[in-house]
Parts: sequence; C-alpha cells; structure tokens
Amino acid sequence: MPPKKKPDTAGYQKLKKDLADQRPGQLYILHGEETYLRDYYLGRLREQLLSGGMGTFNFHQLEPKDMSPHALEEAIDCLPMMGERTMVQVTDFDLFKCGEKDREGYTKLFSQLPDYVCVVFVYDLIDYKGDARTKLAAAIKEHGTVANFLRQDQGDLVDWVRRRFRALGKDIDSRLALDMIFLCGDLMTNLIGEIEKVGAYARQKHITMGDIQAVATPQLDAVVFRMTDAIGEGKFDQAMSVLGELYQMQEPPIKIMWSVGRQMRQLYSARLALEQGRGPAYVAQLWGIKPYPSEKLMRSAKRFSLKWCRRAVVRCGQIDLAMKSSGQDGKELLTGLMLELANPA
Repeated sequence: MPPKKKPDTAGYQKLKKDLADQRPGQLYILHGEETYLRDYYLGRLREQLLSGGMGTFNFHQLEPKDMSPHALEEAIDCLPMMGERTMVQVTDFDLFKCGEKDREGYTKLFSQLPDYVCVVFVYDLIDYKGDARTKLAAAIKEHGTVANFLRQDQGDLVDWVRRRFRALGKDIDSRLALDMIFLCGDLMTNLIGEIEKVGAYARQKHITMGDIQAVATPQLDAVVFRMTDAIGEGKFDQAMSVLGELYQMQEPPIKIMWSVGRQMRQLYSARLALEQGRGPAYVAQLWGIKPYPSEKLMRSAKRFSLKWCRRAVVRCGQIDLAMKSSGQDGKELLTGLMLELANPA
C-alpha cells in the first residue's frame, strides 16, 4: 500500500488569512469532515460580513430545492442595506450534478460576482466532489476558495484540547491530552463534548486519566487496540474482558470484526516496518495517522512475531467473510478468533 498523499490545505489557509486580514473574498466552498472547525470559520465569516444592526437583512439563504442560476442571481443582486457586504449561503447543493445549462449559468455568475457579495457553499450532509475537467471548476478556482476542513495536526489538536480545558477552569498536560485524543478520536466535533464531560466531572483543577476513563466515551478502534495490546502482553483474560465490554456496548460483531481486521493489518505493516528498520513516521504516513497512534502501534508490534501478524491478517479476513456469508453467530466467530490469536502471541 503506497503512502497516502498529503492533503491540500491551501484553501483552508487562504480562508484563515482572509479573515485575519478582515477581507473576506467573494466565493467560498466549505467542506470536510471536521465540522466543528468548518462551523467556526463559517461563524467568523458571518461576523465580518454582516456587521451592524441590519446584518440579518444582508444575509440570504437558499435551500437546495430552490436553487437555480436565476435564484442565485436574484440573491446576489440584493444590494447591502446599511452595510458594506451581503452574504449568500447555500447548504448541501451539489454544483457538479447540475445539468450542463445550469453549470454554464453558475460559471457565468461566479466570474462576475460584485464586490459587495460573498457567496458561501457549505457541504454538510453531502460530500463536495469537484470535477476539475469542467469550466465550472475552473471558474471556482479562479474566483473562489475551496476550503477543506481536515482533521487537525497532532500538535495543533493538543494545543486546542488544552485551551478548551483552560476555558473550563481546568488543566491537562500534553501527554494526557494525547491519550484522550487517542481514546476519543481526533475529530474536534466529537472531542468538544468529551472535554465538557470530563471537565464537569473532575473535582480538582488538574485532569487525570481517572477522570477521562470515568466519563469519556472511547472510540471503537481505541478499545480494540486495548484488546490486541493485552494479547501481546500475554494478558488473555484482560483481552476477553475488553471484548466483553464491546458486547455490553452493543457494538455489532461485524463492526468489531472490521476494526479488529484493520488493527491486525496495521500491526502487520508495523511489524514489517520494524523488520526493515523503519520508524513510526513511515507507518504514520502509510496509514495516514498521527505520530502518537503510530508510536503506540510500533510499540505494540514489537510484542508480536511477523509470522503471528501474517496469520492474524489471514484469519481476520476468513472470519470476516464467514460472518457475511455463512450465517454463523457473529459473537461465536469473534470469540473463537480471539482464542486463536491468543496462542501464541
């Protein structure tokens, strides 16, 4: 598997600069999985564009069902009232699924947007998939900014977690913040709720691992990692206890199996990397994961042989297929797999 390409963040950086300079552009497309960050910058755009007491009169929102080149043109033509700018927001409208005539209409509109307007397309429930071969994509590239809100880098995310805890009157050290991110996932959208729960639960100023484990909801991959790591340490009873926790969480066996299979493939690649003298940075790039999870993965891989990892990947594939095709009980298959993997780690 070739290393994943580094995602393009130029549009995101351009949006940040525009807002820092207090000079929003005329066309933005906001999309990506980090919805917390997307909504934050959408709010910043509204604040700067719709300042003054008549701001609400300068905000125009179009629903996908009402969207057409004519409807967008009418919204664009509304002059600002007691302000300098207007803002037109369109949510979950797939520009590139329009007919050719409509695409031509949008292309023409984007190429002649007046200075007073800012048109913002927000992609929330649907994905943004631009077609670079079209004139519409060329017009967006020339006259607008496509900001992709990706999962944040590890350092930025740790700083953000610490700032959020400080806002609650609490403090968390960087290492524990990394543990919390690993446990709860690295999406701000999910982390903000977990931070608030932990902050409300903690009695003392300094957050402890006990506070996090008491109330935070772990993501499936983190629980599965605990299970495989326990196998690597020869703690089979602990591994089965973790599997029992997953059953109590009412996670479907097929979903657990998917996560176990992914974990075994990651372990196998980490073990191969160790055999070749490569480090955590290589595995992080290979899987598109952050440095801290990659370091944990490499430490775990040291406990397993290459032969064990190879066999685990094969058996996971076979059990996954059996779950989907044989009609056998998923829990029985999964429990049987754990018994196999425990001998020998």
